[in-house]
Parts: sequence; C-alpha cells; structure tokens
Amino acid sequence: MKKVLKNFKGHRHLCFLDFEGTQFSHEMIAYGAIFVTIDKNGFIVKEKKPIKRLVKAKNQIGKFVENLTGITRLDLDRFGVTFSTAMKDLKKYCGMHFKGCTFLTFGNHDLKILGQSMSYNLDTPKDICNIIRSNYVDLQNIIAEFIRDDHGNPYSLTNYLTVFNLEFDGQAHDPEYDAVNLARLYDAFMKNNEVVLTEFEKNLQRTTFHLTPVDTTIRRLLNGETVTSEEFKEYLKEYIE
Repeated sequence: MKKVLKNFKGHRHLCFLDFEGTQFSHEMIAYGAIFVTIDKNGFIVKEKKPIKRLVKAKNQIGKFVENLTGITRLDLDRFGVTFSTAMKDLKKYCGMHFKGCTFLTFGNHDLKILGQSMSYNLDTPKDICNIIRSNYVDLQNIIAEFIRDDHGNPYSLTNYLTVFNLEFDGQAHDPEYDAVNLARLYDAFMKNNEVVLTEFEKNLQRTTFHLTPVDTTIRRLLNGETVTSEEFKEYLKEYIE
C-alpha cells in the first residue's frame, strides 16, 4: 500500500515498539520491540527475535498499571536496567540499520512515555531518543483512516486483529507480545486489501462529510449507483442557492 510506505521515508527496516509506563508520571517501566525487514511493497520478509527490557523508573508504578501489566517495583529492582542502558540496548538490537529504521507504535502514548522518561533521566542518550522521535509512525492512526468501529472510533489492537481474523498471540499488556502483535497487524493490513476496502466502505457509509453535495454523491456511489458530472454540478448548484 503506497500510502503507508510514504510514511517510512524509503526505509526498508521497521521496529515495532510498545512502551509501558508508570500510572501517573508516564515514565517507562518496560518496552518490547521486534525488528523486521520489508520488501519494496512493504511486506515483511525477515524478522529478528523480539526483545524485552524492564526499566528502573524513578517514580512509582501505580496499582492500576501494576495489575494491568503484572510488573512490580520488585521486578524493576531485580531485573530492570537504567533508561539509558535500555535505549542503548534498543539501538544495539536494531544494529547498523538503527538510523535508517522507522519505529512504529500503536497510538501516540508511547511517544509521551519516551519524552517523560527523557525528562526524568539526566543521562538520557538524547541522540538515540531523537532518532526514534524523528522516525516515528503511529500505526493506529494510519489504520484508523480506513477502519473504525460502528461509532467511528479506532479499534483496540486486539479488535483490529479480529478484523483480519487473527487472535492476539500471547499475554496482552506484556510489551514484547504487544510489539509482536503490532507487527502481525501491520502484516495483515498490508496483505489484505480486500478486507481494508470492505471496512473502508463501511467507514465511509457511517461518515458525514458535512457538505451535502459530497455526502449525497458518495452515498449514491457506495450504493452502486452512477453519478454523472452533470448531476454532481446540479447538487452543487442546489447547495449554494
């Protein structure tokens, strides 16, 4: 899908990310990532084994996030690394393609977690974080242009997978599994044009375009009718009179 590939700046390497953050300060407590290579059509042709890191946040996690993710302060104290080390590990994981990689998340909250974590850590490797920020793409935002629920809202990651007849693989809110399933969603989205087209038509049927001539024309077309240029001009004329 050419429209999607335009977001990648010609990059042939993608890194799907999921950041988990504290409840109130939104400081990173963990991340999961999976690095893939795509062909000229945007299809995944190679992928690395995913990685996961627990990150020693300076702020409290919060009970809601603790219950949601299963990550506790004890886990961070025992197995966590500093934010600086975590970011350096991510760069090392991506290897020589780090600077020429597009980083994809589901929603823009992950970018907020990255920014908050940078502010809480004086030893932040800013060069690494800024490369992620400058090559960042919100995959949810891209897919939501074509596929939304009956109320016009974007689906959750799990429900987007369901649209493509896929089940969530692994434990939800585990950052490694969230990253892997985000890559699976991307792969399904790129390979199933018929599903995307069908859902896009549904989305258009539910959308109000605010301009009556446009709204009327699109709905007639979606209903299988033919609308001539003369008819469309007549709609425009009626609209301005």
